[in-house]
Amino acid sequence: MDIKTARSSVGWTQKSAARYNQLQTAPTSRRVCIYWLEGKCNRNPCRFLHDASLPCNVYHRAAKLSNYISGDCPGKDPETGPVNSANSTSRDRGDLSTEKNPQKPQEKVCHYWISGNCVKGDACPFLHTWFRGVDFAQLAKLEGHKKGVSGIALPAGSTKLYSGSKDGTVRIWDCHTGQCDQVINLGGEVGCFTSEGPWVFVGMPNKVKAWNIQSGASYDISGPVGQVHAMEVGNNMLFAGAQDGTILVWKGVSEADPFQMAAPLRGHTKGVVSLTVGRDRLYSGSIDQTIRVWDLHTLECVQELVGHTDVVMSLLCWDEYLLSCSLDQTLKVWGATKGGSLEVVYTHHVDHGLLALAGMSDAGGKPVLLCACIDSTVRLYELPSFTERGKIFSRREFRTLQTAPGGLFFTGDAAGMLTVWNWLDLLKSQQEQVPDLMESC
Repeated sequence: MDIKTARSSVGWTQKSAARYNQLQTAPTSRRVCIYWLEGKCNRNPCRFLHDASLPCNVYHRAAKLSNYISGDCPGKDPETGPVNSANSTSRDRGDLSTEKNPQKPQEKVCHYWISGNCVKGDACPFLHTWFRGVDFAQLAKLEGHKKGVSGIALPAGSTKLYSGSKDGTVRIWDCHTGQCDQVINLGGEVGCFTSEGPWVFVGMPNKVKAWNIQSGASYDISGPVGQVHAMEVGNNMLFAGAQDGTILVWKGVSEADPFQMAAPLRGHTKGVVSLTVGRDRLYSGSIDQTIRVWDLHTLECVQELVGHTDVVMSLLCWDEYLLSCSLDQTLKVWGATKGGSLEVVYTHHVDHGLLALAGMSDAGGKPVLLCACIDSTVRLYELPSFTERGKIFSRREFRTLQTAPGGLFFTGDAAGMLTVWNWLDLLKSQQEQVPDLMESC
């Protein structure tokens, strides 16, 4: 038994020595280590090349890496170089980066701050605020919806704010108290929301719900197939984009028959999820990745716009241009040619898919674009330069944006939070128009 043990020990020592000597030889691969290029490789030796004889741009990166390694940092021995141990972790490197740039916060809201448990205070590398910008402010958070907010409306002349949700309810908020006055259970998911004059329209599966807030009249308008994803009013007509790719049209004939169905608009091969009206045209965006242009007088399709490579989530008419955003991470600006057709004149690229657009003017009258992204932010751009004016953050992605007179705008996110914002220099005029909504919240 003793002899077997001795033989086993010797065998292990020889194998280990052979393995050790083998590792100390030249790298076994002629490929450059991708982790070394990124400053993340902690293997010494590594079977891939850690070689500075690389193209100029990569060599510059390698030189920066060399300066980083030679510094006195956690997990490194200043005399012997990198230590191949578990102590050299990404956490150590992250801490070092924070120490080098203590004044540069990350573009994310601190989760510990949200729960009230962050102990780092001003030294925290993450944001301790729900927005970044100096020209606007958060006025109120209206809580109540159990699922994502899918539509917001503040009808002209009304003191009530309406919001619809995926939870199947519509909430009516009092603008004087900021409290929810009424909850209407519709029994189906709210897909979209819009208002025109005294009318409030709610898009639902297989129908549109319409309320007249002055007369109290209520209508269930049938016709759509599947969920109604988008609605728009133009030229005394109501348009509704449905799940089957059809756009339903109703004309306002009389008070006795306010919704008379006209011929549906067909052409999209998949669901219509965005609509907007401008310059005697209806524009529709679809899951089929196209935009169609319809003449409001003839209700004929006059052009199909192809350019996006994913769902066209939102459309907006600004000045003489059409703006479109998509899950393909682009925002496109379409302008008219001499012949009258539309073509892309500018493409703005974003790091994430885009969900919704809204436009308004700031306190100085400059046009500002609100752009909701799938990374749970709303980015504010000044037009036409696309200079960023600020950013709004949330726990979940923003699903709907809505603007209102007096510098007010609203955001609704996938967690059910409805938030009210305003441009700071318009505070006085806004309080005159909607006096108590923000004071009580």
